[in-house]
Formats: sequence, structure tokens, C-alpha cells
Amino acid sequence: MQESTSAALGAAFEDTIAAISTPAGRGGIGVVRLSGARSREIAGGMLQLMRPLEVGRARFGHMIDADGAVLDEVVATFFAGPHSYTSEDVVEVAMHGSPVLLNHALERAIAAGARLAEPGEFTERAFLSGRLDLTQAEAVRDLIDSSTLHQARVAAQQLGGALSRKVAPVKERLVGLIAGLEAGVDFAEDDIDTMPQEEIAQRVAAVEAPLREMERGFGYGRLVHDGLRLAIVGRPNVGKSSLFNRLVERDRAIVTAMPGTTRDLVTERVAIEGIPVELIDTAGLREASDEAETIGITKSREAMAEADLVLVVVNGAEALQDEDVRTMELLADRPVLVAVNKLDLGATRVSLADSFPVVRTSAMTGEGVAELRREILRLATKGAPAQESAVVTNLRQRQAIGDALEALERTEVAVRESVPHEMILIDLYDALGALDRLTGATTADDILHLIFSSFCIGK
Repeated sequence: MQESTSAALGAAFEDTIAAISTPAGRGGIGVVRLSGARSREIAGGMLQLMRPLEVGRARFGHMIDADGAVLDEVVATFFAGPHSYTSEDVVEVAMHGSPVLLNHALERAIAAGARLAEPGEFTERAFLSGRLDLTQAEAVRDLIDSSTLHQARVAAQQLGGALSRKVAPVKERLVGLIAGLEAGVDFAEDDIDTMPQEEIAQRVAAVEAPLREMERGFGYGRLVHDGLRLAIVGRPNVGKSSLFNRLVERDRAIVTAMPGTTRDLVTERVAIEGIPVELIDTAGLREASDEAETIGITKSREAMAEADLVLVVVNGAEALQDEDVRTMELLADRPVLVAVNKLDLGATRVSLADSFPVVRTSAMTGEGVAELRREILRLATKGAPAQESAVVTNLRQRQAIGDALEALERTEVAVRESVPHEMILIDLYDALGALDRLTGATTADDILHLIFSSFCIGK
């Protein structure tokens, strides 16, 4: 499979690609990027520079049209392969961020022989040339898509090879075990000692342990990558919108003393310890008094069904009502956190069984809100440790690690049953293949295309 990828690489790298690498729309600066053997030649035909392009040097000049008329001032930078993002010759032309100018520059580049880059093709070339492995390439997309500083830190660690460095010694141990078993099989007639079953079991366990650790961290990594959807539900006038505003840290939802103020879903994105959280304030759950409230309550139930975590708010100044009980019964099999609100009104009169975790709060004074944030994060991560490096952040990575662990589990069974080493090697090679898929060493071309097509054009 790697051979087919390499063959595709040889064909793809014969052309030069070009794209606008800055977001669509107007801006102070826009960048057109070219990558390939003819990038410097093509850029030279559309620019008039004060000095010739030189590796790692920014050159001031002008962009010209087909008739030689000056259109804009530019700064062009040349990066010679293999010391560039794609490992090819790369030219980046920075100009004023007018869509008309950027599109003209791109059209000139294409007319001169460049090809419009596909989404993610610059990064795909970096991967295919060996400059990045697949986990690092995916981190490029995550870094661009990050909405919190913590997400950006994790993506930067991954881009720097944190996960790859953690996988490398695991693969090294696995390859060493395979080599030892292969030697015993290939040279059995030459008095080469076969590896004892106990040693095989110990070495398999040494490979398995760090993979288990990475698998356990997936809950946290997925949360960093995808964020959390939190629905705030409860009866009218228990303080849902007030708690929503406390978590948002501004008056986003309307709050009045009249029950049923919230008729539609109100959403806001916040960060809790760097984790992106979409908060959804819902209409109060009760018998609706009109059509608008009926629609709002229907939307509330839909939000409850779709949320990753449901925050049920109850009034701590009174006993539980039937609607409170019905709501919690409805959510019996869902991740739920209960906020016993309105502590500012005195001692709580709510008594709850141990069915759900409970936090006592006052949206009026802010008491308990910090604890509420911590509990939301704890439940969302399912107790997985917070990490900033070597985090498994997507399902593809999780599946590769899971496949490797399944193969190692089969190996453990085979060792206990004294299966011949030739058969044990089959499972060990399956584990090695799964780790190769994790980093992209043996990934099918169609899977690569699917991964890189999710990138933005110009990256």
C-alpha cells in the first residue's frame, strides 16, 4: 500500500500547484502560495522585484498584469526544497488583501502553467514527502480550526510530533519482538534458541501498556478536538437562564421574575479550562400555555436528546416538584449533572438520591459556579487526565490504536495456548500494521484523500 502511495507521489510532484492561502474576503494582507519545481519561474513572470528571489529572503516588488502594468506592491518569499513546508520549491506572494488582486494573481499563475491546488494539497505533499507524518498533518488542520488557546497548544504539540514520539518506542519494541521471533523460526535448524513463552508475554505487555494509556486519553483528546454540547434544562423560574449567564459571564439570556421567559433555544460558546463548550439555555419544562411555548418546550426536549451532557437545574428553596422528577427519570440513562440553585434564598429543601452528581449553586451570588464548571469538565472527560501532548484526538487515531490492542490481545491468548510462533507472528504483524496506519506509513490512497479533503484550500 505504501508503494502505491509513493507512485502517486511521483506523479503528483511533477506539476506546480497554486492557491490563495488566506481566508476569503477582504483583508489588509492576502497571500498566494505556489509549490513545485516551476514555482519560482511562474512567480517571476507575474512580478517585478527589486532584487531576484533568494532562499529565505523577502523581496519587495510589484505585481504586474499581462500588459506589464503595475497592479500592486508585493513581498515575495522563496523557500527552496527540501527545506520548505511541502519539501518542494515554494514561493509565497503577499499583497493587499483585495479579492480582485488575489484572484488575478492566481489566474496569472494558472495561465503560466500552475494547477489550482486541491483542499489540503500543500499539507498532503508535506506528508507524502516525509516531512510530516499523518498525526502531524492532522494537527495542522486542528491548529487552523482551534477556537481556544488550549486547543491551539494541544495541536501545536501534535504538530511538533508529540504523538509520533510516543508511538515510536512502542513500534521499536514491537519490531524487536517480531525480529526475535522471526529469527527463531527462520534459523530453527541452526540451534538458535526460540524465545520462551514467558518472555514473549512480558514483551507483549510492554508494548500494550503505553497503547492502553493513549487509548484512555482519547476521552480527553476528543473533548479538546470536538468540544462539548451542554443543555441546561428544568422547570420555569428555577434559574436556568441566570446560571447560563453566569457560565457565559455576561447577560446573554433574558432573565425576569415571570416564569416562561425563555421561549426559544439560546446558545453560546464558552471555554471551560480550554475546552470549547456550547451552552444551550432551553425553555422551561411544564405544561405549555400557548403555541410559542409549546414549540420552545419541544426544542428543549430535542436539545436534551442531542446534548453530550445535560445540566438539570432545580430550585433549592423548595421541595422537588413532579416535573423535576419526571425530567430526571427521562434522563436516567444519559450523562446528567444536577444544579440545586438559589442557595441565596436559604437552606436547601431539595433531597436527591445518589443517582446523579449534584452541585449546589446560587446564580444570584455566583456561589458554587466555579465548582459547577469543574464538575462539568470532570463528567465530560469521564475522569480522563488532562494532557497537552501525545493526545489521541480523533476517531481514526483511536481506531488504529484499538486495532493494535486487539491484535496484541489475540497474541496474548495465542501465547497462553502455546500456539506456534509462526501463528503468533501473524497477530504481531497486524499490530504493527495498525501502528503504521496511525502515523500514515501504510495508509491507503483513498483514506489519505478523505483526510486531506477536509482541509481548507491553500493549506
